[in-house]
Amino acid sequence: MSGNTDTRQAPGLDFANETSEPRRFKVLLHNDDYTTMDFVIHVLKRVFNKPEVEAMRIMLAVHKQGLGMCGVYTAEVAETKVDTVHIMAKAAGFPLRASLEEV
Repeated sequence: MSGNTDTRQAPGLDFANETSEPRRFKVLLHNDDYTTMDFVIHVLKRVFNKPEVEAMRIMLAVHKQGLGMCGVYTAEVAETKVDTVHIMAKAAGFPLRASLEEV
């Protein structure tokens, strides 16, 4: 039985990087003096698929601490969610802001 067990890689190829996890980002909501609590809960349920109790908890963090984390996502998903929050807020006449921060 002739076994060629040479597992060397071609020069310049780094397979370890190909299987690494994608960068992850936290999506944050920022408090303001105008956006209603009900609207923030609506956004959390609609954009971030949060159940009522969790949406309430995050909304209270935004209200009391000035910031609330909505979830952790890949870059593209996080950017889309931030954009969606801004579009919904503008359409409803609220200045609600969202941002992303690398984990």
